[in-house]
Amino acid sequence: MADKPVRADKASAVAELTDKFRNSAATLLTEYRGLTVSEITELRRSLGNDTKYSVSKNTLAKRAATDAGIEGLDTLFTGPTALAFVSGDPVEAAKGLRAFAKAHPVLVIKGGVFEGKAISAEEVSKIADLESREVLLAKLAGAMKGNLTKAAATFQAPLAQVARLAAALQDKRAQDGSAEA
Repeated sequence: MADKPVRADKASAVAELTDKFRNSAATLLTEYRGLTVSEITELRRSLGNDTKYSVSKNTLAKRAATDAGIEGLDTLFTGPTALAFVSGDPVEAAKGLRAFAKAHPVLVIKGGVFEGKAISAEEVSKIADLESREVLLAKLAGAMKGNLTKAAATFQAPLAQVARLAAALQDKRAQDGSAEA
């Protein structure tokens, strides 16, 4: 009889993890072996409110990933595994994990899930090398503004040329008219 609540708990845990896999912008897998409880707490704080970092049993996480339709993670579920479910900017989360791993070399980034596909640790590092979404949007807006300014100048140029031409013609008529008189 004691097995039934345990199975229900496991089913509930798998369903919760499956939901997190499906609803996260990205999920990053780490091995936390050697980190103290206070260091894990520090890591959770450093990742911010948009990333939930939680320790999970490999068998449950593997089943949840499969249920969420994600393939290619099975080899990453070895050793003590923690999952960082990112609901915000994946670039910021990847940067935060990488910075923490530099300060605490026992934290190993194994890989993760980005846009529904499994990615390697190297790909997580590439994501961390990207600029944040806000910076990229600001650069795009700046480029668009620059192009709009150029376009406005281009559209104004013919008008200015027509105005100069009209003024020149008017001056020529005035000169021709004064020469005839």
